Amino acid sequence: QVQLVETGGGLVQAGGSLRLSCVASGRTFGTYAAAWFRQAQGKTREFVAAVRWRGGIVYYADSLKGRFTISKDNAKPTVYLQMNSLQPEDTAVYSCAASVAGNYSSDLRRWETYEYWGQGTQVTVSS
Repeated sequence: QVQLVETGGGLVQAGGSLRLSCVASGRTFGTYAAAWFRQAQGKTREFVAAVRWRGGIVYYADSLKGRFTISKDNAKPTVYLQMNSLQPEDTAVYSCAASVAGNYSSDLRRWETYEYWGQGTQVTVSS
């Protein structure tokens, strides 16, 4: 079992920045990948970014590339999401996810790839 806890959400004005953190605990040594997804009210869950734990290869949603940065700290272990130039359309609940059973054929952009999820943190961007 892997437990994930997100922090760092909040209210920010348009153009501002936030840094989300996701701390993992439990049986984290087998983690294959971690990711961030978001879900705005009334909309479906959306892929934001992912990182392979070994090697650190990263993936981004095309629409967010350049504004959002995913990173990790193996020692803690923690995954971060740095969000810059935030816009009201970025308002959503942001959730961290981890895959232990994944491999190189796994599609890290699909939420079904991930077995473990955090509770989510609200990000609200005001105009």
